[in-house]
Amino acid sequence: MAYKVQQVLWQEACEQLKTLRKAVYVLEWQLPETTEFDELDSQAAHVLLFCDQNTPIATGRLTPSGELGRIAVLPGHRTLAVYKLLFAALLKQAESQNLKQIQLQSELTSVEYHRAKGFEPVGKAFMEAGIPMQKMVCNRQNFDFPDVRHIH
Repeated sequence: MAYKVQQVLWQEACEQLKTLRKAVYVLEWQLPETTEFDELDSQAAHVLLFCDQNTPIATGRLTPSGELGRIAVLPGHRTLAVYKLLFAALLKQAESQNLKQIQLQSELTSVEYHRAKGFEPVGKAFMEAGIPMQKMVCNRQNFDFPDVRHIH
């Protein structure tokens, strides 16, 4: 299947971004909508991935501080190829912004997995939407594509 990757601004594509993220986080994962959208959306670089029919199937964002997040891929499209395209576009954006480090928020159950991928915990664990999380960081050049099982 052929995919199209597009860098977008929140102000231009917020409806498509919201639709994807609501489908994954609010409807599928049953997380509160109030925790899904924040002030960083308008500041972040966003990526949209489209399938053959020009239908948006995936998104992710990169905040100005270098945090990768809000990765939302619709069920039926959660393949390694889709995740690699999505992360490659986000990493390209990080490189264009000359960001030296990549950050992410990991569920506590995935901290050891991310350590093995070169990430180190930063700060204390915290709760987000009722889920125990840990902020983690690694050098952008050492970033290794994550295992899909640790994302969805």
